[in-house]
Amino acid sequence: MTDMGAFASWPVGGGEAGALVRAFDWSKTSLGPIAHWSQTLRLKVNSVVNSPIPQVLMWGPDHVMIYNDGYTEIAGNYHPRALGGTVPGIWPEIWDWNEKILEAGFRGEIQSFRDQKMVLHRNGAPEEVVFDLFYTPIYNDAGIVEGVLCTVLENTEKVKTVQELAASREELSRLTSALPILVGFIDLNYTYRFANEGYLEWFGRAPEEVLGKRVIDVVGETFFNERKPFIQRAMAGEQIVSDSSIQRPDGTRHAAEIRYVPRRDHRGDVDGCYILIIDIETRKQAERDILVSNSRFKAAVEAVHGVLWTNSPEGRMLGEQPAWSQLTGQSYDEYQGFGWAEAVHPEDREGSINSWNRAVAAKATYVWEHRVRRRDGVYRTYAIRGVPIINAQSEIIEWVGVHTDITEQRTAEVALKEHAANLEREIRHRIRAEDQLRQLNEGLEARVEKEIAERRQTEIALQQAQKMEAIGQLTGGVAHDFNNLLQVIAGNLQLLAKDVAGNERAERRVGNALAGVSRGAKLASQLLAFGRRQALEPRVINVGRFVAGMDDLLRRSLGEAVEVEVITAGGLWNTYADPTQVENALLNLAINARDAMEGTGKLTIEVGNASLDMDYARNHAEVEPGQYVMLAVTDTGSGMRPEILDRVFEPFFSTKPEGKGTGLGLSMVYGFVKQSGGHVKIYSELGQGTTVRIYLPRSMADEDREIVVHNGPVVGGSETVLVVEDDDEVRGTVVEMLTDLGYRVLTARDAQAGLTVAESGVPIDVIFTDVVMPGPLKSSEMARRVKERMPHLAILFTSGYTENSIVHGGKLDPGVELLSKPYTREALARRLRHVIANQKQRVESGRDRIADHPVASEPTKVEAKDMLRVLLVEDDDLIRMNTTDILTEVGHMVVEAANATQALDLLDREEVDILVTDLGLPDMGGAELAVLVKQRKPDIAVVFATGDNFLPKNAPAGAVLLCKPYNENDVRYAIGQAMSNS
Repeated sequence: MTDMGAFASWPVGGGEAGALVRAFDWSKTSLGPIAHWSQTLRLKVNSVVNSPIPQVLMWGPDHVMIYNDGYTEIAGNYHPRALGGTVPGIWPEIWDWNEKILEAGFRGEIQSFRDQKMVLHRNGAPEEVVFDLFYTPIYNDAGIVEGVLCTVLENTEKVKTVQELAASREELSRLTSALPILVGFIDLNYTYRFANEGYLEWFGRAPEEVLGKRVIDVVGETFFNERKPFIQRAMAGEQIVSDSSIQRPDGTRHAAEIRYVPRRDHRGDVDGCYILIIDIETRKQAERDILVSNSRFKAAVEAVHGVLWTNSPEGRMLGEQPAWSQLTGQSYDEYQGFGWAEAVHPEDREGSINSWNRAVAAKATYVWEHRVRRRDGVYRTYAIRGVPIINAQSEIIEWVGVHTDITEQRTAEVALKEHAANLEREIRHRIRAEDQLRQLNEGLEARVEKEIAERRQTEIALQQAQKMEAIGQLTGGVAHDFNNLLQVIAGNLQLLAKDVAGNERAERRVGNALAGVSRGAKLASQLLAFGRRQALEPRVINVGRFVAGMDDLLRRSLGEAVEVEVITAGGLWNTYADPTQVENALLNLAINARDAMEGTGKLTIEVGNASLDMDYARNHAEVEPGQYVMLAVTDTGSGMRPEILDRVFEPFFSTKPEGKGTGLGLSMVYGFVKQSGGHVKIYSELGQGTTVRIYLPRSMADEDREIVVHNGPVVGGSETVLVVEDDDEVRGTVVEMLTDLGYRVLTARDAQAGLTVAESGVPIDVIFTDVVMPGPLKSSEMARRVKERMPHLAILFTSGYTENSIVHGGKLDPGVELLSKPYTREALARRLRHVIANQKQRVESGRDRIADHPVASEPTKVEAKDMLRVLLVEDDDLIRMNTTDILTEVGHMVVEAANATQALDLLDREEVDILVTDLGLPDMGGAELAVLVKQRKPDIAVVFATGDNFLPKNAPAGAVLLCKPYNENDVRYAIGQAMSNS
């Protein structure tokens, strides 16, 4: 049998923990009585309890804990019940950690962790602690791990101290930089270890030119040798204060108070010294000025002792006054009576006489100051003291007084006041710096939290912007391929419509199919809008008038059950945006609001001016601070949850039931607004409704007038067209449509092939090319090269996705003609005629008219009496210049305008006989301009110069058509016909 008494004094020693081990009833644990313990366990326990380092032994499959006195501090309030307890039972808050560690330890792995952070509840509340942990597996005689020994070193206070030290150093750096004092520190080797911003600025050095550098290399050998004795005394432990003159980087020298303060380490030994420099140049200068002033005043008083004078009992200056005469230069007659006052400064004269008379009446000592003009004409300030000599009867016998020059004294007083004010200002600065330091300490933690929150918000906004950009690129590519498919379908349907003409049933089916193509084109347009890939046609518009013009459309779209209120602020700014896209955006928002209100409720449309400041821009991605026109749509619908708001702009995301929407409405609004340089923001609460605010950048330009688009009959031509298209089906459809319109057609499958065809010498009138095609050569570069070789050639681009080759900032490049896919046969025909006509007119404008149109004799000049005043309106500079030359050549006077607005302004100021105008003007249709001109001046003749071969429907009576391209004879004939008709 085992002698239980043999273990009564085991383990040996071990302090409090050893005593607890001896007294503990181990039979209640999985370890059993001590007498049954293995030799390995007894030896290890005896070693643990006698170890000076905190250790805990975790034994057996249930991890029973045995530890020493050092570990009791680690256990905190868990001691002493932790002894004999299990790890998961004592430390549940870190069991996730310990479970993995123990599993590895029982596999025989040795582990160590430095500065491991944990959160323990050992003292009744969560606290963050830092440990160095070392885990060692304990093997039995059979080589099997039966326990894990953990050695614990708590570093919590050490880590906290290091962090506090770093923060303290940072605060010290900020404080010293905020103070109006230069602060530096050098070690025993005369090497700079610290310098605040003021120190660096004083010597004109960057931090890397000072820190780690020797003093002699920073301040120069001469100044270092001058100051070295003071530094040596400071390094010996003496605190030194001295004045010196230091040269600044600009070459000037400033007086400075330099203090050398030794720094001692924990042993009391000097390990370096602080160098404190205070700029006292202003103070020294003031002291010098005061010294000079005081010296001058003292000499004057000693030399003169004032100017003596006497007056009669009535206060009049009588008799000889040599000192006064010497001072003022007045003659005897001039200073008699009150004549002395003429030498007093005019501003001081009345006050001096009145105060003197009061003193005389009161028989009291007269004390005053005023300025007196010396004999050299200079005014000086004098202190006057007059004393009455009174007899026994209390009557004044005579007045005796003295004028003492106190000019220097008053100047010195002003200087002293300024010096005192400077000192007060320095004290206020120091107090303010102390307040700032205190506020900095108080609010440091709050600022750190705020900055972390702002950084997180910025990261979230960046991730959202990157996600939306990636989706935009994807949808743009999809829309491109989709538009090509739609173009093939639409082109063939339009060609098929001619073949089935007269078959009502077939025509109806073709019409339905074309309607489907239109809906598909709208869907592709919405995808391009979200991806910011659509080619915008912006104009300067007033959104308030624009919304008012949509009133009927909105009410028809929303139904009678929705109350619509429009609020427009006064003084509304203009904005530069595509009016069609603004209309689509507003209509989309209104329809979404109607659906959210389930067809019944109130819709409020608000238009106003808004300014987004820098703070708002910092908190919202892709927002530039500035002035905007705000368009807000508010409904009384169901509202949206926050998680829904985060996704509303994603394409195909919709809160509506399946089949009730495409999920592209808000995506289109988002893409259009961002492409226009604006911002969109949604506010929503469940059960309260939703507000969508669109911010479009303010435009300082005048509002553009609406252009009335004229749709004439579809005509073809006989010119040769080179079609450059990589999609075989699209190319085949376009060729068939152009052939049907009468054109001769050549084809190429990419830009390189198109360039080869163009350079082959085959006659070509116009190139009709896709924008986005595979291959190394871009279509825009092909067009540029071809135009260099054949300037007469017309170029028409087409695409469903323009990228950045001909569109920049969401707007077409100047002079570029684009026909967006999918297009109709009619749109293709009209755009071709427009492009060809304008190009022919440009070519005609560049030729020498005499060489190109020889005549048998000199053209007949217009007689002076037949000379007309012509108002020429043409937006193409080259065509306008050429036409002006033609009109001038035949003897007419020309007034030029580049748009309708200029033309109407000139009409009010100039006498005009005939109007010659293009139809396609940038701000108004030419036909509409002609109507306005005829309303103001009915007798004016009208000529339309255009690429169309027909007059507009609303052309005024008697108007004449001048088809592009035209020459001098064409112009002469059109002018004559118009004047005959008027």
